[in-house]
Amino acid sequence: MNINDIQALLKENSKDLSTEFKRLFHGRGELYEGWKHLTVDSIDEILSVALYFEMEPELEAELVEMFKDFISTCRHKTLVIQRRYIKGSPSEVVVGELQDNLHVVENGMKIKLNLLSNQNSGYFADMKNGREFVRVNAKDKSVLNLFSYTCAFSVAAKLGGARSVSNIDMSKSALTTGRENHHLNELDTKGVAFLPYNILKSFSRIKKKGPYDLIIIDPPTFQKGSFEATKDYEKIIKKLPQIASDNCTLLACLNSPDLDENFIIELIKELSPCFKFVERLENVKEFASDNEDRSLKNLVFIREVL
Repeated sequence: MNINDIQALLKENSKDLSTEFKRLFHGRGELYEGWKHLTVDSIDEILSVALYFEMEPELEAELVEMFKDFISTCRHKTLVIQRRYIKGSPSEVVVGELQDNLHVVENGMKIKLNLLSNQNSGYFADMKNGREFVRVNAKDKSVLNLFSYTCAFSVAAKLGGARSVSNIDMSKSALTTGRENHHLNELDTKGVAFLPYNILKSFSRIKKKGPYDLIIIDPPTFQKGSFEATKDYEKIIKKLPQIASDNCTLLACLNSPDLDENFIIELIKELSPCFKFVERLENVKEFASDNEDRSLKNLVFIREVL
């Protein structure tokens, strides 16, 4: 695939653009040979490009010129390049300008966005179907949102009519953004808790707000000093029966390319067998991968009480 092929694909994927977020090119899925380092997103009038490793200067310059040409033919007015391979380097606004207080729109829900970071922007687009599942299944439920980050699951739950939500994350700044995300969606935060706990060390405090009718576990695959999926996921799973209500729904998420869905399914079968596997949610079609075992896993379980 060459740069002209990418431009043609962008034009094809841009026919139905709106204010809603849409991934236009997902090289990370390794479906396009030679371009696994590239992603391209449409965020209302912004075209956001991420490069995950360094390219030859001439080829990158040609790619950037193509993006400039592309945005002249569609709804985009601003071009942002994120060079994710440069630690601590801010993103570059190549064309146009970024307004203050940016947000992304997903199924009508608004999430604050920081495009000037070359790391996490505050929004994980591949989790769209997981958030929609929560929104549809949250009505009148007490929800526990573990590893909540900026609380997008909480916003989805409240929009779906959740009775209460407990957001747990070690990052106070992420929780502050989470509170702002609720206000951005004109949601009353009464009944919504933003708790800066170390999940693995705060079980007794988490348990006090239970039992929970819907539990979301969406951890990082690896975060030094916080969580490592291969050894820490089981510590949470074995405690689930103590905090879950009868017929509790569990959404267990895993985004490790090295662990397949059976890693979670077998752990739950061994450590919390009262939870029965129901389904793996489909991934967002724009995030297609050449190997689904390596892509995002959103696994749904239901507690069965005999």
